[in-house]
Amino acid sequence: MGRLAEMQRKLLEQMMGPEAMGIATVNLSWPDEKVCRNFLCGTCPHTLFTNTKMDLGACPKSHTERLKTEFLAAREENPSDPIFAKFQTEYENNIFAFVDECDRRIRTAQRRLEKTPEENAKTTNLMREIAEIELAIQGGTEKIEALGEQGKVEESMKEMQAIEALKSEKGEKERELQQLTDTSGASGHQKLRVCDVCGAYLSVLDSDRRLADHFGGKMHLGYHELRNMLMKFREEREKRKAQAAPPPVASSSGGGVAGRGSEHRSSRDDHRDRERDRDRDRGYSERHSSSRYDDRRRDRSRSPRRRY
Repeated sequence: MGRLAEMQRKLLEQMMGPEAMGIATVNLSWPDEKVCRNFLCGTCPHTLFTNTKMDLGACPKSHTERLKTEFLAAREENPSDPIFAKFQTEYENNIFAFVDECDRRIRTAQRRLEKTPEENAKTTNLMREIAEIELAIQGGTEKIEALGEQGKVEESMKEMQAIEALKSEKGEKERELQQLTDTSGASGHQKLRVCDVCGAYLSVLDSDRRLADHFGGKMHLGYHELRNMLMKFREEREKRKAQAAPPPVASSSGGGVAGRGSEHRSSRDDHRDRERDRDRDRGYSERHSSSRYDDRRRDRSRSPRRRY
């Protein structure tokens, strides 16, 4: 009972703040180890999965909005401070580890069902699309009732036609799902699939309402949010790399790119090299023209004089 009370206290502290619970956090500052860095940088996984199968319990560290506001203000004022890069790296590693553990469970569940990842992904997508269509049909039905009460007959008829089209599309998806179920995988688990986002088991025999509840459920949406975070982290890293990469500079040695193990020469050395190259080219030009002049003189001396 004591543990349950402690969990409830932690949840209330997260929702209302420690100050509202009478807990003194005046002495805490955002760099303190007792402050949740996931919470400071973005989202703490502990808050995403409350009352689900993946409930992590209350976060053992402090979630205080005042400290988060101070952290964000300090980061905006001095973004180059290494402590912010350290916090961000720790945050990204925590999110990656959490999603990686989910992927491991998904792979284990798929091997248990003896299904290929492609079959599971296609089936899961079909089930998700059917659930979304069912939600759209329910919303359209409610809209028709509201239009009927308002006496808008034409709008109501148009909405009814749209619902009929959704029902037809849903029927096609269900037939495609049934055909995929009958022709894929080994016997014994044909009706089960693994959600490729959260790792939960799904059955094609579940009702549309049940599937809609899953794809709109807290655990599925929580993992979906974490995966979107990882994509955002990857895009930001690639953007930083592209901005930090220096533009390629042609090497004076001919055909190379500066910076590949060669040292940068001073401007004085470059000037001296250019002068030496010009002198060499000038000497070559003079010798070459003199040689051609001597050749022409020898040719004239050897050639017979024409008599008139």
